[in-house]
Amino acid sequence: MLLHKADEPFNDANYLTELKLDGLRFIYTVNDQGRVRMYSRHNNEITSKFPELMDLGLPLGTILDGELIVTDSEGKPDFEAMMSRFQSGAKGSHPVSFVAFDVIQYNGERVTGLPLLDRKQILADLVPTDSSLLAKSQFLEGNGAAYYDAVCSQSLEGIVMKRKDSRYQVGKRSHDWLKVINYEYADVLVIGYRKEEFGWLLADQDGAYLGIMELGVPASVKTWIYSAKVLNETDKNKYIEPVPVQVKFRNYTKAGLLRLPSFVSW
Repeated sequence: MLLHKADEPFNDANYLTELKLDGLRFIYTVNDQGRVRMYSRHNNEITSKFPELMDLGLPLGTILDGELIVTDSEGKPDFEAMMSRFQSGAKGSHPVSFVAFDVIQYNGERVTGLPLLDRKQILADLVPTDSSLLAKSQFLEGNGAAYYDAVCSQSLEGIVMKRKDSRYQVGKRSHDWLKVINYEYADVLVIGYRKEEFGWLLADQDGAYLGIMELGVPASVKTWIYSAKVLNETDKNKYIEPVPVQVKFRNYTKAGLLRLPSFVSW
């Protein structure tokens, strides 16, 4: 079950509010014979990458949905470290934690038709005590605005708001689950664009490279960039007179680039 975006948090007692964990969406299964398999959100099996999660003590016939994370020295999710571990697999040095937030199957029976609050109780029964390998996502009832403010003050990714009565819709995106992202904003320069596929090259006011923007650019805006004077070009890129724009992005990477920059305005 996937989320839709909401621009602002809100207070509604019909919703549960959770921290949006910055990691890898993860499905963990134990079949009726006790065989463990792990899947990404795209249904790719990734079991061999995480041998430390092979025995979490979950009963037969269990399927959990959640997020796989690596935490930094402050205990915050570190997306780059998570992806490094994912790419290096079992040989990776970053320890992972599976934070479950929903139950798809319990004791061999699908529970997707139950209200979310009932599934949360089943999850609490399955994971009565959190550990470094397996934990359950904590939640509040309502209080979305205040929780979002607290999350932003800690520079965390955002929050998720879910209807208490929502059913789990396998493989579907639903307005019953909403994410509110804690974006950062910056005034940057478009210094060029890719030739073969869409992407604007970004730099800061001092000319330091900030990465490529592929998201959120209306067709009407693209023409302004493509009509700008070309100063230089290579096999892959054209470089233009800098054009100032405002962008939003998730965070700065360790290399100083913008993560997932998206166009906001001129």
